[in-house]
Amino acid sequence: MSRAADPAYESAARLLRTAEGAGATLAVAESLTGGRLAAALTAVPGASAVVLGGVVAYSPEMKRDLLGVPATLIETHGVVSAECARAMATGVRAVTGATYGVSTTGVAGPEPSEGHPVGTVFVGVDGPGGTTALALELTGDRATIQARTVAEALGALADRLAEG
Repeated sequence: MSRAADPAYESAARLLRTAEGAGATLAVAESLTGGRLAAALTAVPGASAVVLGGVVAYSPEMKRDLLGVPATLIETHGVVSAECARAMATGVRAVTGATYGVSTTGVAGPEPSEGHPVGTVFVGVDGPGGTTALALELTGDRATIQARTVAEALGALADRLAEG
Protein backbone atom coordinates (compact mmCIF):
# COMPACT_ATOMS: atom_id res chain seq x y z
CA MET A 1 0.00 0.00 0.00
CA SER A 2 1.39 3.42 -0.90
CA ARG A 3 1.56 6.09 1.77
CA ALA A 4 -1.06 8.11 -0.05
CA ALA A 5 -3.52 5.18 0.18
CA ASP A 6 -2.80 4.58 3.89
CA PRO A 7 -5.73 5.87 6.01
CA ALA A 8 -3.42 6.69 8.96
CA TYR A 9 -1.15 8.68 6.67
CA GLU A 10 -4.08 10.64 5.29
CA SER A 11 -5.45 11.31 8.79
CA ALA A 12 -2.03 12.40 10.02
CA ALA A 13 -1.54 14.69 7.01
CA ARG A 14 -4.92 16.38 7.57
CA LEU A 15 -4.24 16.71 11.29
CA LEU A 16 -0.83 18.28 10.69
CA ARG A 17 -2.24 20.76 8.17
CA THR A 18 -4.93 21.76 10.66
CA ALA A 19 -2.44 22.10 13.51
CA GLU A 20 -0.03 24.14 11.41
CA GLY A 21 -2.86 26.41 10.27
CA ALA A 22 -3.80 26.96 13.91
CA GLY A 23 -0.19 27.60 14.94
CA ALA A 24 -0.34 24.56 17.24
CA THR A 25 2.38 22.08 18.13
CA LEU A 26 2.00 18.42 19.11
CA ALA A 27 3.79 15.89 21.29
CA VAL A 28 3.01 12.22 21.93
CA ALA A 29 3.36 9.91 24.93
CA GLU A 30 2.99 6.28 23.95
CA SER A 31 2.76 3.01 25.76
CA LEU A 32 0.87 0.27 23.91
CA THR A 33 1.50 1.84 20.49
CA GLY A 34 5.28 1.78 21.08
CA GLY A 35 6.12 4.71 18.81
CA ARG A 36 3.62 3.97 16.05
CA LEU A 37 1.69 7.19 16.65
CA ALA A 38 4.85 9.30 16.36
CA ALA A 39 5.82 7.30 13.26
CA ALA A 40 2.43 7.98 11.65
CA LEU A 41 2.80 11.71 12.27
CA THR A 42 6.42 11.98 11.19
CA ALA A 43 5.85 9.96 8.00
CA VAL A 44 4.24 13.11 6.62
CA PRO A 45 6.68 15.50 4.94
CA GLY A 46 6.88 18.76 6.87
CA ALA A 47 5.79 17.21 10.17
CA SER A 48 8.66 18.94 11.93
CA ALA A 49 6.74 22.23 11.66
CA VAL A 50 4.22 20.82 14.14
CA VAL A 51 5.54 17.70 15.91
CA LEU A 52 7.93 18.56 18.74
CA GLY A 53 8.64 14.98 19.81
CA GLY A 54 7.46 12.05 21.81
CA VAL A 55 8.16 9.61 24.57
CA VAL A 56 7.65 5.85 24.55
CA ALA A 57 7.03 5.11 28.20
CA TYR A 58 6.26 1.42 28.29
CA SER A 59 6.89 0.72 31.97
CA PRO A 60 5.13 2.33 34.94
CA GLU A 61 8.49 3.69 36.09
CA MET A 62 9.03 5.51 32.79
CA LYS A 63 5.53 6.94 32.93
CA ARG A 64 6.35 8.23 36.41
CA ASP A 65 9.94 9.37 35.81
CA LEU A 66 9.73 10.79 32.27
CA LEU A 67 6.15 12.02 32.12
CA GLY A 68 5.49 12.88 35.76
CA VAL A 69 2.56 10.48 36.20
CA PRO A 70 2.10 10.42 39.97
CA ALA A 71 3.02 7.13 41.65
CA THR A 72 -0.19 7.34 43.69
CA LEU A 73 -2.23 7.54 40.47
CA ILE A 74 -0.51 4.43 39.14
CA GLU A 75 -1.05 2.61 42.45
CA THR A 76 -4.70 3.63 42.66
CA HIS A 77 -5.86 3.40 39.04
CA GLY A 78 -3.12 1.46 37.25
CA VAL A 79 -1.50 2.31 33.94
CA VAL A 80 -4.45 0.88 32.01
CA SER A 81 -6.80 3.72 32.92
CA ALA A 82 -8.28 6.98 31.75
CA GLU A 83 -6.52 8.69 34.64
CA CYS A 84 -3.12 7.48 33.44
CA ALA A 85 -3.87 8.45 29.83
CA ARG A 86 -4.78 11.97 30.92
CA ALA A 87 -1.67 12.26 33.11
CA MET A 88 0.57 11.00 30.28
CA ALA A 89 -0.87 13.57 27.85
CA THR A 90 -0.44 16.35 30.40
CA GLY A 91 3.08 15.17 31.19
CA VAL A 92 4.31 15.09 27.60
CA ARG A 93 2.82 18.51 27.00
CA ALA A 94 4.63 19.86 30.06
CA VAL A 95 7.94 18.22 29.12
CA THR A 96 7.90 19.48 25.53
CA GLY A 97 5.98 22.74 25.76
CA ALA A 98 3.60 21.56 23.02
CA THR A 99 0.20 23.09 22.51
CA TYR A 100 -1.34 19.60 22.58
CA GLY A 101 -0.20 16.34 24.11
CA VAL A 102 -1.73 12.99 23.13
CA SER A 103 -1.17 9.66 24.82
CA THR A 104 -1.93 5.96 24.36
CA THR A 105 -2.08 3.31 27.05
CA GLY A 106 -3.85 -0.02 27.39
CA VAL A 107 -3.62 -3.73 26.65
CA ALA A 108 -2.58 -4.88 23.17
CA GLY A 109 -2.10 -8.47 24.25
CA PRO A 110 -1.50 -11.26 24.06
CA GLU A 111 -2.52 -11.48 27.75
CA PRO A 112 -4.81 -9.35 29.93
CA SER A 113 -3.14 -6.78 32.16
CA GLU A 114 -4.17 -5.30 35.50
CA GLY A 115 -7.42 -7.24 35.26
CA HIS A 116 -8.32 -5.63 31.91
CA PRO A 117 -8.95 -7.72 28.80
CA VAL A 118 -6.93 -7.40 25.63
CA GLY A 119 -8.27 -4.46 23.64
CA THR A 120 -8.86 -2.16 26.61
CA VAL A 121 -7.33 1.12 25.46
CA PHE A 122 -7.28 4.73 26.61
CA VAL A 123 -6.27 7.77 24.57
CA GLY A 124 -5.55 10.99 26.42
CA VAL A 125 -5.49 14.49 24.97
CA ASP A 126 -4.31 17.59 26.81
CA GLY A 127 -4.48 21.08 25.37
CA PRO A 128 -5.63 24.62 26.01
CA GLY A 129 -9.25 23.46 26.44
CA GLY A 130 -8.42 20.92 29.17
CA THR A 131 -7.67 17.24 29.40
CA THR A 132 -9.83 14.37 28.18
CA ALA A 133 -9.58 10.62 27.82
CA LEU A 134 -11.24 8.34 25.31
CA ALA A 135 -11.99 4.77 26.42
CA LEU A 136 -11.91 2.09 23.72
CA GLU A 137 -12.72 -1.61 23.60
CA LEU A 138 -10.94 -2.93 20.52
CA THR A 139 -10.78 -6.41 19.03
CA GLY A 140 -8.20 -8.16 16.94
CA ASP A 141 -4.59 -9.18 17.27
CA ARG A 142 -1.84 -7.02 18.73
CA ALA A 143 -1.01 -5.27 15.44
CA THR A 144 -4.68 -4.53 14.74
CA ILE A 145 -5.23 -3.09 18.22
CA GLN A 146 -2.15 -0.90 17.88
CA ALA A 147 -3.18 0.32 14.41
CA ARG A 148 -6.73 1.09 15.55
CA THR A 149 -5.36 2.94 18.58
CA VAL A 150 -3.19 5.12 16.33
CA ALA A 151 -6.24 5.91 14.17
CA GLU A 152 -8.35 6.73 17.22
CA ALA A 153 -5.62 8.93 18.71
CA LEU A 154 -5.30 10.88 15.46
CA GLY A 155 -9.08 11.28 15.40
CA ALA A 156 -9.27 12.41 19.03
CA LEU A 157 -6.57 14.99 18.45
CA ALA A 158 -8.22 16.22 15.23
CA ASP A 159 -11.50 16.62 17.13
CA ARG A 160 -9.79 18.73 19.79
CA LEU A 161 -8.11 20.91 17.17
CA ALA A 162 -11.49 21.42 15.47
CA GLU A 163 -12.90 22.67 18.78
CA GLY A 164 -10.26 25.39 18.77
